[in-house]
Amino acid sequence: MLKWEYALLVRRRQAASTDTGWEIVFVWYGPDGSMVDVTPYGDTSLAHLNRAGDQGWELVSMSEDPSMPGSSELHRYHLKRPKTATPSPRQRIRGPGRPARRLPG
Repeated sequence: MLKWEYALLVRRRQAASTDTGWEIVFVWYGPDGSMVDVTPYGDTSLAHLNRAGDQGWELVSMSEDPSMPGSSELHRYHLKRPKTATPSPRQRIRGPGRPARRLPG
């Protein structure tokens, strides 16, 4: 059965921390619960989405937060990719007619 893992790319326009004006910030929320500022990897949403696509991520949906006031923007890009299969633990199989080994004690 195919299983999926999900991630979220958030694009936020916020007041700049160094001077007056605005800056665009991108944050990646990974399937492992990590939160990483990926702003240095690109200055557009397309740059970030193409980078995610190169890593096997597929865009599932996009949403914008309509409750953000006027000049603030918040966009969410929901992504998924097939989860890599983790091998199940190996089980020992005993041949037929061979009794289980017992330790003296």
